[in-house]
Amino acid sequence: MRNVPLDALDHLPVDVLPLGTDYPPDHLLARHTHRRAQLLHGASGVMRLETEEGAWTVPVDRAVCIPPGTPHEVHMRGVTTWSLYIEPDAVPWWPTSCTVIEVGPLLRELLRAANDLGADYDTAGRDGALIGLLLHELRRTAPAPFVVSLPREEPFRALCRAYLAAPDAALTNTDWARAAAMSPRTFDRRFHALTGTSPATWRARARLLAALPLLPAHSVTSVAARLGYSSPAAFTAAFTRAFGAPPSKLG
Repeated sequence: MRNVPLDALDHLPVDVLPLGTDYPPDHLLARHTHRRAQLLHGASGVMRLETEEGAWTVPVDRAVCIPPGTPHEVHMRGVTTWSLYIEPDAVPWWPTSCTVIEVGPLLRELLRAANDLGADYDTAGRDGALIGLLLHELRRTAPAPFVVSLPREEPFRALCRAYLAAPDAALTNTDWARAAAMSPRTFDRRFHALTGTSPATWRARARLLAALPLLPAHSVTSVAARLGYSSPAAFTAAFTRAFGAPPSKLG
């Protein structure tokens, strides 16, 4: 099923609703919730999902598991999605917080096939078997570390969200403290209490996440320079430490 509103299908008596959607470039899907659990996979493009807890970047060959009832918004960059909306009772093992997962070749093809099903697919026949295998494969997937926490308290949250939208390597802890009308020491202490990390460490990770939407269209050298790294080697080393693979593998 493609480009059909979820509300038009949510009543159907099936555990899993596959639903694909084409989004315009740089589209913001405003904050909303689903009664069902959702697997959100971008067949193309890169997404950034935000909740009260954090921000998850979802590059190609990844998806994000969204627990039922979780308020979230999604920034779409050239994205066509293949989603599954799943009755919570059918996936008692579903993550309790948003989780980015790896999507291997088999899982990707299963998602492609599922999104070609009609609203009245045969749950007892081949279609139901496809959905069953898809759920088995989902349960076996590995999580990916493409997330930063977001403080719930202002002005810290607004500063972090602004940085995610436009990472600036020249910005310092002193700049953030001044914007928050606090001393640097007070700002750092409160930020660490809210996020579990220092402002500088948080910004460094946010800059690396900002590389993910850039890598498919730009060289490692170009992305490193754009994000303020001293050299492509320095960028590659930091990226590999953070995400377990070099940028050439995720671009």
